[in-house]
Amino acid sequence: MRYRAIQEHDRRFPIRLMCRALTVSPAGYYAWASRPESDRSVHNRALLSAIRVIHRESRETYGSFSIWDALIKRGHGVGEHRVARLMRQDGIRTKTVKQWRATTQSQHRFPVAANTLRRQFTVESPNRVWAGDLTDVWTTEGWLYLAVVLDLYSRLVIDWVMGHRLTGELAEQALTMALANRSPRPGLLHHSDRGSQYAATRYQRLLGEHGITTSMSRTGNCWDNACVESFFGTLTRELVYHR
Repeated sequence: MRYRAIQEHDRRFPIRLMCRALTVSPAGYYAWASRPESDRSVHNRALLSAIRVIHRESRETYGSFSIWDALIKRGHGVGEHRVARLMRQDGIRTKTVKQWRATTQSQHRFPVAANTLRRQFTVESPNRVWAGDLTDVWTTEGWLYLAVVLDLYSRLVIDWVMGHRLTGELAEQALTMALANRSPRPGLLHHSDRGSQYAATRYQRLLGEHGITTSMSRTGNCWDNACVESFFGTLTRELVYHR
């Protein structure tokens, strides 16, 4: 790989200078450069170029598995371990995500609904099951809180709101906007964690006024709301903390 690095930069820097910096001999480099390139070496070079493109497109958030998956979808026949090795040799690394802060306030006196959804995340039509949740996002303004409402049919956000304070009003605003956006028929199931923002009387009253049934995750079980957790993970990893 050191010889390859020298070859890739031979128009920018003197070869002898690069050989000295990379602790290889000029004779060794020229001997390597004069040999015919193997088919595997040509393939590795093409793969590495594609890996760099995908890594850049992901804003440096994709690890070896995600890049391998993207390569397969683009028609490259390659194993995951080979992708990981090429990334390691080329110094391609994933930018880390900042630590999350707790946003679920489960110590409250509001009634808590049962987990009616029971992880049945596959929904056959729109406006049958919605899921709400809150997370924190680091911005140029400092920490802001994001409330979203997802339709589990499409896994897309119906509406969202951001604010400086983690309050029930934030979640209520997101729900109000989603209701205005979709005007769902009675019978919709709304799932969330059992935090105070969603168990609050005002939030539950708003659900009841629209004929919406409440479902809540079990205590300390984020997988009961896995679709929204997955969305937040993708959002923060690929769009927010890539800088």
